[in-house]
Amino acid sequence: MVLTVLFSLSISPSDTFYSLLSFTLNHTLSLFDLAYEPIAREARPLVITLYSDLALYLYGDAGISIESSVHHFYDVLFPLVYRHLVNPGLRSSSWSAEGAECLRATRPDVNPFGPHPQVLAQGLAQALAGGRALARALAAGADVLNATETVGMARECGRALVRMHYCPHCRGLTLIRPCGGLCLNVMRGCLAGLAELQAPWSRYVALLEGLSAALAGGHELELALLGIRERINDAILSAQLHGPHLSAVVSHLAKTPVNTTCIHCSLLTTVVMSFHDVNVSFREFMGYIQRYKAFFSTLPELLCEGEMVVDDYTCWGGEDVVERYCAPSQTVQRIKNHYL
Repeated sequence: MVLTVLFSLSISPSDTFYSLLSFTLNHTLSLFDLAYEPIAREARPLVITLYSDLALYLYGDAGISIESSVHHFYDVLFPLVYRHLVNPGLRSSSWSAEGAECLRATRPDVNPFGPHPQVLAQGLAQALAGGRALARALAAGADVLNATETVGMARECGRALVRMHYCPHCRGLTLIRPCGGLCLNVMRGCLAGLAELQAPWSRYVALLEGLSAALAGGHELELALLGIRERINDAILSAQLHGPHLSAVVSHLAKTPVNTTCIHCSLLTTVVMSFHDVNVSFREFMGYIQRYKAFFSTLPELLCEGEMVVDDYTCWGGEDVVERYCAPSQTVQRIKNHYL
């Protein structure tokens, strides 16, 4: 039961990542719908592709580079901005695929968006690196939990459990409960294989603690994703502000006549929207999991707690009713030999 809860909790941060990506995707798309309607339809697949790359990176795809994805987004965005926003007169004219490709190829040299693409790329790369590492750590933890399914119990373990719980019933002692010491000895023998998982489990929890502390500074992941909309807006405004100079540079590079008319889109007030605090989820998860840092080494004690055993009165000692249980041995191997 405890393992099931831990496994389900390890999945919840991934669900939060998905919700955050979905929310900020719609937040960014609304920028084009509201402020840059002439390019909204054509820009939509570009934005979706960018966020798809961010999601793949966050979930561990080794083939994704955040900086390459961001710069590719601005490369393909440039022809739309240039034709529809910087030079709206070109909107009604024929525009060849070669012309669009020329603009895409020259975007790094022309630098129409100023420093904003590089700032966005670096900020996202730094923020998403922590989230990606956390997702990997959670996957590693799931592997540790799954390893418990391969740890088999010896047939003698079942016999020892029957002797501990049901042998008193054969004597009509249906209300007597096992002694705490007997329960611990039997459980330690039965769970000796699981105790070997304590070392990798401890390393996993320590890794999560370090990652959670790194992600706790200033809501970095959430702010970076929410900031994509503003960075794109600043980049487009920069291209519009330097429209005449930009048109002259493009005309020189592409050898094509251009209309230097520059339009200025009105800025809409950005409504600050509340969103689920990712770091709160991390802290709640870590608060839960820290209680089980020694889970595998203390599992026998956890199983023997509560109503199953008793130490303050007469109890079943494995062969008879006793007032105090005395273990025949102090080592797990001897316990196994004696009771299993």
